Amino acid sequence: QVQLVESGGGLVQPGGSLRLSCAASGSIFSINGMGWYRQAPGKQRELVAAITSGGNTNYADSVKGRFTISRDNAKNTVFLQMNSLKPEDTAVYYCNYQVRPYYSGSSFSYWGQGTHVTVSS
Repeated sequence: QVQLVESGGGLVQPGGSLRLSCAASGSIFSINGMGWYRQAPGKQRELVAAITSGGNTNYADSVKGRFTISRDNAKNTVFLQMNSLKPEDTAVYYCNYQVRPYYSGSSFSYWGQGTHVTVSS
């Protein structure tokens, strides 16, 4: 099995910053893509940022220039640095990994438990 544990959410004022982390553990042979998604109340889950095994990144238009995704391959960890936060960034943030376990030749999608980010004055 593969487990993802997120940390770093919380309450922040508009214009502030937060850094989310997501660490993977378990029967991991390789990790391909990593990403962060978010889901605001009453809305569908949306992709915020993604990073490939080669380090290529992709961002939602709404967060470009404000958020930065990065990864530490040695620690199986992905980060999301969020700056200049806005009230509309308020959501539950989920990490997602595409993992090939030791016991399979296929990759599977795994999700973190979610962490709340609230941007409010």
